Amino acid sequence: MPNIKSAKKRVLVNKTKHDRNKAANSALKTAIKKANAAVETNAADKDAAVKSAQAKIDRAVAKGLIHKNNAAHKKSALALKLNKSNNA
Repeated sequence: MPNIKSAKKRVLVNKTKHDRNKAANSALKTAIKKANAAVETNAADKDAAVKSAQAKIDRAVAKGLIHKNNAAHKKSALALKLNKSNNA
C-alpha cells in the first residue's frame, strides 16, 4: 500500500474504474453470447437480440472499453450469422 496521500487515492480510483470496466465488459460479452444463442436456436426475438448486442458494442466503443475496429469485427460477425440464419 502506498504512503503518499495522492497515491492512496489513485489506488482507490483505479479499483473503482477497474470494477466498472469489468462489469461493462462482462455485460457486453453476455449480450453477444445471448445474441449468438438466439441466432443459433432460431429464436423469435433473434433480430432484437442482435440489435441489442450491437447497441451495447457501440456503447462500449464510446466508453473506450474496446477499439472501434474490434467493435466493427464483432458487429459484422453478428450480422453475418443473422443473415445466414434468415436466408437458410
